Amino acid sequence: MDIMTADAKLGARATKSAHENLLVPSPENTREYRNALGNFGTGVTVITACTSEGPIGMTVNSFASVSLEPALVLWSLSKTSGRFEAFQDAKHYSIHVMRQEQKDLALEFAKNADAFDKCDWRYGENDVPVLNTALTRFDCMQKAVHDAGDHIIIVGQVRGVVANEGAPLIFAKGEFGGFNPHS
Repeated sequence: MDIMTADAKLGARATKSAHENLLVPSPENTREYRNALGNFGTGVTVITACTSEGPIGMTVNSFASVSLEPALVLWSLSKTSGRFEAFQDAKHYSIHVMRQEQKDLALEFAKNADAFDKCDWRYGENDVPVLNTALTRFDCMQKAVHDAGDHIIIVGQVRGVVANEGAPLIFAKGEFGGFNPHS
């Protein structure tokens, strides 16, 4: 029996493709870098908070789970967003995972911070606007904000969850789509 060392096994599998085209992200190739990131499918969320001028919302696909104990989630916010200050300062907010059939609503909140007239909503805990028909809702309290280049990362402690039945809206390669768990 032939016994290979760990290094030999790794070397046998680690080969570089002759056709590999390594991209080093830079300001000159931002579009190519964004296209590469688009190969990773994400869920689509609408995040809502309350400001002194009223409710505000925005569509975000940078949502992720951080920790189960304590229950922490994160999302990132562009420093150039017109909604930056409102969300950076929001101590309480809700993250709504959108249903597959809510593409139009996600697009509305991507364009308009006050797209609440396009959906069924109400004020929830801490006067945070909540969307009544989301697939899942995470009610959060801001735990930390971290600088991250041209974005900030907002970490929230989940204070409550409402989960409903349905299929999530997915975003990949610049397009919206659905998820079929049986395919």
